[in-house]
Amino acid sequence: MKHFLISLTALFLFSLSNAQTRISLYEVFTGENSAPCYTANPILNSLLAQPSNTPLVIPIKWQSNLPSAPTNTWSLYQTNWYENYNRIGNYNINNASTGRLDGQNPTVFGATSDAVSSLTGTTIASAASYTTPFSITMNTSWDVITYTNAVVTVTVQSSQSFTSAGSFVFRTVLIEREIDFVFAPGTNGEKNFKDVARQTYPTIYFGTALPSIWTAGQSFTFTVYCTLPSYIIDKSQMAFVGYVQDDGNKKVWQAHRTNRVGALLNDAKLTTVSLPSFSCANAITPTITVLNQGSNAITAMTIITSIDGIAQTPFNWNGSLASLSTSIIALSNYTASAGNHTISTVINSVSGGDINNGNNKISIEAALIQTFFAAPISQSFTTTANFPPTNWFVVNPEQDATWVKAGSGSNGSGSAKINLRESTTVGLIDEIYLPPSNLTAVNLPMLTFDVAFSQYISTNDKLEVKISTDCGSNWITVYNKAGATLATSPPQFSIFTPTVSSQWRHEIITLPASAANNPNVLVKFVSTSDLGNNLYIDNVNLGHNITGVGNNSIDNLYFEIYPNPSNDFTNLILSSKTPMQANIIVYDLVGKVMIEKIIRIEQGYNTIPLDLSSLNSGIYNILLNSANLNITRKIAVTR
Repeated sequence: MKHFLISLTALFLFSLSNAQTRISLYEVFTGENSAPCYTANPILNSLLAQPSNTPLVIPIKWQSNLPSAPTNTWSLYQTNWYENYNRIGNYNINNASTGRLDGQNPTVFGATSDAVSSLTGTTIASAASYTTPFSITMNTSWDVITYTNAVVTVTVQSSQSFTSAGSFVFRTVLIEREIDFVFAPGTNGEKNFKDVARQTYPTIYFGTALPSIWTAGQSFTFTVYCTLPSYIIDKSQMAFVGYVQDDGNKKVWQAHRTNRVGALLNDAKLTTVSLPSFSCANAITPTITVLNQGSNAITAMTIITSIDGIAQTPFNWNGSLASLSTSIIALSNYTASAGNHTISTVINSVSGGDINNGNNKISIEAALIQTFFAAPISQSFTTTANFPPTNWFVVNPEQDATWVKAGSGSNGSGSAKINLRESTTVGLIDEIYLPPSNLTAVNLPMLTFDVAFSQYISTNDKLEVKISTDCGSNWITVYNKAGATLATSPPQFSIFTPTVSSQWRHEIITLPASAANNPNVLVKFVSTSDLGNNLYIDNVNLGHNITGVGNNSIDNLYFEIYPNPSNDFTNLILSSKTPMQANIIVYDLVGKVMIEKIIRIEQGYNTIPLDLSSLNSGIYNILLNSANLNITRKIAVTR
């Protein structure tokens, strides 16, 4: 096929008294897993976009493996890791969110450090005030059929004599001016990236060799042939940055950037896939939003949805979508089994051909509920090989910090944990659902669980428990604690890991009457981040006969002892449909009465302390006796 080429020419600067106007190069070393970069990069982008700074400096963002490399193979670092890694080593970069200005530590130009946060307009102006003998002209010809190739013609000219300190090279870097991800490629939650280095030509290490000795008026013209990488996200955002660098001292003497490609002829962009995070159904029905980023109208396209990697029947769309217009499209119903699913949607076969396929696909998570499991529901997170456990599911809409399995628990080797400090912004919500529950046989439904949490200074991370009896159309909040009220351990700066049982608290919740004898009950834990600390839950039990040492209940009364085992004190946990008076008798295994007292049980939830300090270590029976019931329980006393 014959490929037609168009030229995008960028000619810059002028000569003044044998010195050229200088454009500085600011190389940023950022990390998709670096929390400081999430905060620093938007501030930096705003600084660089100021009208006083844009004529003076050109940025390039090198993605780093600092503090760690992102695991997603499609991340910005992983798709070009070798060149990113090479540039980091060239400047001996040890921390993300640092920069080099014209190849030098920005402190040379008055910055207080090389941290991105230390760059100011004054520093940029100081670097640009240094004279340079060099000017650069770059002409770019793109393959406009597929945008898979480009030819860059470069002319470097010197207005005065110059001798380099070492190898003198011209480096050509393909960048994407702006990239917007639906889900963050790394763990810091960053989704918007600007001026990202994507590929260098011919290589980042060698560049294109320039003469080491220049005379006044000398010029050097060369051509760079570029095969564009397949991992480009948005071809309309492609541009080239070229710069002259002395490898003997790393000084950059001049920089230049071409115009971005701009609007393509044919470019359909999938911007959203809308689907409930869960639904009580045997099928899913995605709704998508498509933006026509091309200059030609879109009259037809094929949309393919895959469920867990299995392609469904293609959806064929026909119509007329004008340039820069959007269309909301409801796709077909796709049958799926119960449980968690990965839903991937891709635009295919766009009329006229789609030049830019990097923005055609989105994958999301969704769960289908088709079975409600009979209570009791019990989970200790100790024997579960995978997380979430079977029939549980996690909702993580921002694809950032989420619920995971922890290695320790309140009385075992596992629990569920979310690191709320890793959330990208305040207020992000993540959820973990119990298995859909059938409480038909439960007259007095109860939920118990253990929680552990420490504030980071005075942050107000929050945990809620919510229930629904109409498959999530409406939710009732039955538990809501945040900050100091939620905490089970004193505030601490470091990441919180509970190591002793005293750092856990047992919670008991009486569910509303609407849940009693209801065959369709949903229960979820909801965390809201204030960027604080780790939050743990463990030993989750739903029903009216909660697993434990000697637990008993009848239809109208729930009776539990906690903690058990215990030492000096324990609590009688009771929930009753009617008020009553009862006798509590504690006796040993041979029948000797050790403690006897009368208690008053009110309607609803009751916590009544019981003093065990007079008892020796051993196993004891506790009898609850009322007019028409007797419940015997066992308790272990340890010293």
